[in-house]
Formats: sequence, structure tokens, C-alpha cells
Amino acid sequence: MSQISETPPLSRREWLLSDRPQSRMQARLGRAYMTWRRFSSNRLAMVGLGIILLLVLIAIFADLLAPHSPVIGNLAGARLLPPGSEGYLLGTDDQGRDILSRLLHGSRLTLLVIILVAIIAAPLGLLVGAVSGYAGGWVDAVLMRITDIFLAFPKLVLALAFVAAMGPGIENAILAIAITSWPPYARIARAETLAVRNSDYIAAVRLMGASPFRVVLRHVMPMCISSLIVRVTLDMAGIILTAAGLGFLGLGAQPPLPEWGAMIASGRRFILDQWWVATMPGLAILVVSLGFNLLGDGLRDALDPRESGQ
Repeated sequence: MSQISETPPLSRREWLLSDRPQSRMQARLGRAYMTWRRFSSNRLAMVGLGIILLLVLIAIFADLLAPHSPVIGNLAGARLLPPGSEGYLLGTDDQGRDILSRLLHGSRLTLLVIILVAIIAAPLGLLVGAVSGYAGGWVDAVLMRITDIFLAFPKLVLALAFVAAMGPGIENAILAIAITSWPPYARIARAETLAVRNSDYIAAVRLMGASPFRVVLRHVMPMCISSLIVRVTLDMAGIILTAAGLGFLGLGAQPPLPEWGAMIASGRRFILDQWWVATMPGLAILVVSLGFNLLGDGLRDALDPRESGQ
């Protein structure tokens, strides 16, 4: 009797790396797996990812990790204690509040600013850039001149102007930072749109009767997302510094909220003698900003289409 040879089943890795995917889901998972392989091979990028994941976990479990209240201090017996004194690992500030607890709870404000600014600024810039690049003509000219006006001013100066007009507070600071952050995303989206708007598949979609709105929303904007993700991640450090700058000037989160920039501002009076009051939140800003920069560099390398064939 003739024996029927059976093809051995593919392993999960072989299934993901198959050059002949059997479905869209397999193709998408394969691309995601290849992107992860390129990203995970970058050790500095993994360090950045670890820092950001640690920040997220600290923000989630801040109530459990903080040994003291972040807003109520012992003004009589624990004012300006150095690190390691009487159970205060990072010392206390001029109000007798535990600096470690304030840093842990301040991570929530930092993540709140980052997430809300990204949610507001990135889609706005993507929409403006895609519409500008696809429409062309006077629409492109008007939208890009508006973008140029925003780009003409330093981000912090423009954010200061908006916050001064709207009033101090964390909500107004987030809105001001978002308003000043969208122009670079619009520029990137416009450049990506100009590169694909005359391609064959866009022409085929138009011939099938798709409206300009559908073309931009379903076919042009998704092509810009990878570049936008990289730029947003790299901009997170700047967003953190801008938020800290507004807090330092008293225009961001208001006392007694444990915002890192405001903590630096309250500690600058004691920088020579009680250095830890301003140094600890400064180190927190440095580490988190470094983490986002390393993560952004890794994403840029992993999502680079020129690396997709390697």
C-alpha cells in the first residue's frame, strides 16, 4: 500500500515568519512579530521600555508603594530631613512631606499629561497634515501657513501665553501643551501623504468611487501612523519638560498636588543646603525623559520600512 506523506505542522514561529500568509491576520501578526524582533534586539530600547513600564506600574500602585501621605506632612518634627532620616528614604521638603511619596504620586500627573497631550495633539496633527497633503491647492497653503505660525514660536513660550490667558491649573496646562504640540505631527503627516497620494492603490480606490474623506481616513492616514508613533514617543520627553516648566513657574498643577516641576520650584530656595528637595524630582524627570528617548529611538529603528527586509 502506498503511504500518504503528511506535512508536519508549522511551529508558531514558522507560522509567523511564513512568506505566504494564508490570511490578513497572519500577515499582520507576522509584521508585528518582525517589528518586535527588531525592537527587542536593541538593548537601549529595551531599557527605555523597562523604564516606561516601571513608571506605569508605579503610577498604578502609588497608593500601595507610598509610605506616607503625599500632601500632608509633619511640619513640627520632620521638616527638611535628609535622605534616610527617620524612615524618610529620600528626605522631606520644607512642609515636612515625604519626597518619595510625592514622587510616586507625581508619576500619575506625569502620565496624565503625557496621555492626554498625545490623545489631543497627535490625531489633530494627523488630520490636518493628511487633509493638507491630499487636498493640495489653497487648502494646503492655508493649513500649512497656520502650522508655520505655531512653529514660529518656541513651544514653552507659546504654552506660557496660552496658560496665562486661560489661567493656571493642570487642565489648562495640558490643553496649552496639546495646542502647541500638533504642528510637527501635521508636517510629518503631510510629507507621508504627499508620498502616497499619487500611488496606484490610491488611484484604484478613487476609481472604485471612494469619497475624498474615505480615502484620507481609511487609506492615507493609516500610512502615516508608524512615523507618527515614533515622533510622539520622541516628543514625550519634551512634553514632560514643558509640563515641568509650567509647574516650576506656578502655571501648571497647583499646590498641594505633587507635580515634579512644582517640587523643583519649592526646593530651589534650599538648593545649597538641602539639595535633595529639588534634586530628587529633577532626577525623576531625567530618568523618565531618558526612558522615552530610548524607547523612541528603538521604535524608529524597528518601524523603519528600510529595515523591513532584513
